[in-house]
Amino acid sequence: MTVRDPVVILLAEDDPDDRMLTIRALQKSRLSNEVRFVEDGEELMAYLRREGVYAKKGAAPRPGLILLDLNMPRMDGREALQEIKSDAELRRIPVVVLTTSHAEQDIVESYDLGVNAFVTKPVTFDDLVQAMTVLDNFWFQLVRLPGEAGR
Repeated sequence: MTVRDPVVILLAEDDPDDRMLTIRALQKSRLSNEVRFVEDGEELMAYLRREGVYAKKGAAPRPGLILLDLNMPRMDGREALQEIKSDAELRRIPVVVLTTSHAEQDIVESYDLGVNAFVTKPVTFDDLVQAMTVLDNFWFQLVRLPGEAGR
């Protein structure tokens, strides 16, 4: 398998404890990607559009993958997903919903809105580490992402 340059992972998660656990699980799974985070859908869209505090050069590197919580304040993950997938500049960024929800309605709605994968957050930290390892193997080892044609 070819070694690829690490891509930025953008974690959209409002809960500081869940954010910290996810980042720790990514580190423990030996993922070498840079992880950035935003706390709600409005901040996510500002990051992706490089607006406000993200307008400065280098403040918002384009993510190669977005990990998206559904239940966030101001603009929830569903609304953000709909905006991302309706925007010609953003729609190719893979989005993985990472949420506590098991609701069939959330799963169906997320796929209808164009999500690339739906993952229910594991209950234990070890299971979260395993999920992040699988995520790494799939998205960064196996799958070809847009922009990698020359690599």
